[in-house]
Amino acid sequence: MGIFSLCSWLYRIKPSVTHEPFRPRLPRHEKLVSEFDQSNSSATPTQLRWKPVEIPETPTDFIDGLYTICGAGSSYLRHGYAIHMYTANKSMENCAFCNADGDFLIVPQQGRLWITTECGRLQVSPGEIVILPQGFRFSVDLPDGPSRGYVAEIFGTHLQLPDLGPIGANGLAAPRDFLVPVAWYEDGSRPGYAIVQKYGGELFTAKQDFSPFNVVAWHGNYVPYKYDLSKFCPYNTVLIDHSDPSINTVLTAPTDKPGVALLDFVIFPPRWLVAEHTFRPPYYHRNCMSEFMGLITGGYEAKADGFHPGGASLHSCMTPHGPDTKTYEATIALGNEAGPHKIADTMAFMFESCLIPRVCPWALESPFMDHDYYQCWIGLTSHFSGLSMKADNSDFQNGKPVER
Repeated sequence: MGIFSLCSWLYRIKPSVTHEPFRPRLPRHEKLVSEFDQSNSSATPTQLRWKPVEIPETPTDFIDGLYTICGAGSSYLRHGYAIHMYTANKSMENCAFCNADGDFLIVPQQGRLWITTECGRLQVSPGEIVILPQGFRFSVDLPDGPSRGYVAEIFGTHLQLPDLGPIGANGLAAPRDFLVPVAWYEDGSRPGYAIVQKYGGELFTAKQDFSPFNVVAWHGNYVPYKYDLSKFCPYNTVLIDHSDPSINTVLTAPTDKPGVALLDFVIFPPRWLVAEHTFRPPYYHRNCMSEFMGLITGGYEAKADGFHPGGASLHSCMTPHGPDTKTYEATIALGNEAGPHKIADTMAFMFESCLIPRVCPWALESPFMDHDYYQCWIGLTSHFSGLSMKADNSDFQNGKPVER
């Protein structure tokens, strides 16, 4: 897809500049962060996991139901990211939301989203994603009622398709499967219509007497779009070993350093596992990227227990992680006799970044924090049976094995 000049022309019934001055939105939204430092978030190398968050009973729309989990960097400096979640049960009424800080990538987990944008309308179901670029005004309706999902926000850059490299021209997410809206507009008087703008992590409101969704036509390449994750064409090893998760990248926000992403959006879709003489689950590892995982539906291959749709986990830079004890023992018990196996009825995903995340206090103190997460690895036992060598290690000379 590449980074090039992005712009769109919007042909409006009335200019968007026709509004009253912005004022701080009251009551203040205390759980949105766009600049991460010691005053509002904490660094922790501990593996973290959250159980699915309950949807509130009190009327809550998308704006009020959005809250930050973690992130790094600053929207003021135009570099960084934030990871949010949302829980809502009410459609937005007579108002629109605008994010001046960055681009939103929204992953609904429960309930469809009917999103009206200045370019048109998009229905986004669980199993699909939607990207709302910085500056676009939008409104979220909830046709199914209660809704829950995940949001990644990036500052100062945009998402694009990854370089396919040796894969060639086809595979992973195909450009043809990304859908943009068709122009749709509403006209007439709308007294007291509110534009809620997120600016520097704070919310401001401006009133106007008409809908911002008054664009009768548009053209350009800076536009909201959606993607059905079931269209993804996964790649995997077909003989031995386990591929790195980057092979499942749907979209990436690159940095100036080749091969290093500000944010990757990676999925773990239904697929076949066929590797021989291989520990097939994701192996135990540490790496330079920090990984926030969510589960849309089904289960996740590396966690037999405790990781449910609507839940989340965070494994930060250089913190070890991998399959839980049950998954490990079940895999070892199969030995080398495991035949081809299809992982079905699942969709997990990962937001992965080279920047180390700081975690918000309400996320660390959440009643949905799984404080026993570490227990899933405590039961791991050694299957090492020793090496066939002399007790005095005389089989080795100067670090090199002796030929017999």
